[in-house]
Amino acid sequence: MTVNQGITGANSGKGEATAELFAKEGSTVVLVARRRDKLEEVEERIKKNGGLALTVSGDVTSLSDCKNVFAQTMKSFGKVDILVNNAGIVDQHTATIRVTDELWQNVVNINQTGVFLFCREALQYMTQTKSGTIIKVSSIAGAYGNGGAAYSASKYAVIGLTKNIAIQHSGKGIRCKAVCPGPTPTALNTPDKLKVFDKEFMEICARHTDLSVGVSDMIDQANAILFFSQMMNIAV
Repeated sequence: MTVNQGITGANSGKGEATAELFAKEGSTVVLVARRRDKLEEVEERIKKNGGLALTVSGDVTSLSDCKNVFAQTMKSFGKVDILVNNAGIVDQHTATIRVTDELWQNVVNINQTGVFLFCREALQYMTQTKSGTIIKVSSIAGAYGNGGAAYSASKYAVIGLTKNIAIQHSGKGIRCKAVCPGPTPTALNTPDKLKVFDKEFMEICARHTDLSVGVSDMIDQANAILFFSQMMNIAV
């Protein structure tokens, strides 16, 4: 049976790694992000390796773009099996007192509202078939607050929404899970990007983080997402 999976933020980082892993495992992958050129590069690699992929560019904060993603998915494949809410941005570890209105709104719009929009739309289809899995990418910052103020708040909200959807649809064939990655090298936190991070607050957060665990890789996160998509009886 072919599994159809949609991944937001599939143009780079954890989303890209997840898309390629799922395609390798036999899933048909719908790639979603704003940068169509990058998505098409991922799609081309997947197809060269024998996989199936569809590019649908769009902004996760746009309701019309969100609806279009699912319309294109249904038109091409006829069903929605798995949604991976991966799209997100960081806030440069900015402490609350230095968070501007613009920074707060931008982070919340992408990390929180975008996740909500895609979950709500996916559930329109999953409730009809009484099956489906939603997996959200939160963060250890969402669990422990050891990140920037806007980022931590938005990722905490992701965990709350995950639990809410899980209990709403418990026993109805629809599962909702969240992964909470720790430090992972991506395009959002390269050395040149870290130069503009709030160093004072980063040092404070580091004192409340178990750094002995070490840095994980993007494929580690992709494997965790794959694991949750396959397991039927794991608590949120």
